[in-house]
Amino acid sequence: MITLMFLAAGAGMGLWALTVWLFPPRAPLAALISRLWSRPAPPQILATGDSGWAARFGSPFSGLLRGLGLPGHELSQDLAIVGRSAETHLAEKATLGVTGLLLPAAVELALALGGRPLPWGIPLGGALLLAAGGFLLPDMTVRAEAERRRTAFRHALSAYLNMIHILLAGGAGVDGALTDAAGIGQGWSFQQIRRALNTARLTRTSPWTTLGQLGDELKVSELAELAAALSLAGTEGAQVRASLAAKAAAMRHRNSAEAEGDANAATERMALPGMLMAFGFILFVFYPALTQITTAL
Repeated sequence: MITLMFLAAGAGMGLWALTVWLFPPRAPLAALISRLWSRPAPPQILATGDSGWAARFGSPFSGLLRGLGLPGHELSQDLAIVGRSAETHLAEKATLGVTGLLLPAAVELALALGGRPLPWGIPLGGALLLAAGGFLLPDMTVRAEAERRRTAFRHALSAYLNMIHILLAGGAGVDGALTDAAGIGQGWSFQQIRRALNTARLTRTSPWTTLGQLGDELKVSELAELAAALSLAGTEGAQVRASLAAKAAAMRHRNSAEAEGDANAATERMALPGMLMAFGFILFVFYPALTQITTAL
């Protein structure tokens, strides 16, 4: 019975996917008109890529999930930060969701062939839970990775501000200080800064404009503030060395406070396994005595 239910659900999903693929919904007229009159967006600084067996297996479902409005705007920004395209992400969500939906059915079928079938409610509930978990797991992974990269970028930006301040104090210009300081650092954060500066050079725009765009894409307000300060220095000749030094000091204090808070949280999490182990040891020691007392009564 449970196998027939899963087969019927799979056939229904397949027919629905085939119908949407054969007769895709038409775009609204207002959206088509806005495309004609909208200005082209600046080239995206963050690069994305496609990889993984899950992405290849679930690629037919990415268009269907796109039609449902997935992923959202904030999740799209997080995907750009981790370097993953929306199609790859949606394909992985579909693959993990379908896998979680079909895995309990396969286990139930194996148990039924062995003569030990489970009640139909257990595989059905397990299928729903695993499907929901597999569908939401990529979102949680992307958000956690994006937040980790933002934190690393703030640490790198603090060092970048210090190097710019040193170069400006040595008599370098704003453009030269930005380029030379970005060439010194290594890692993903400095790679994105160099990509932004190269985009400014290729598109013949000011470097603080592309740095501000990178700050918006990363959702790092400190980089947008740096771009605004450099814009004043480049257009109005404002002295920014003192403000850059103050910004770098403020970011160092903030990063130190965040690191201390994370360390305290990790220490508190480490106390929980010790408490559970002590409770289990006490229960293991006193359980025989409690059993004898209760049986004697």
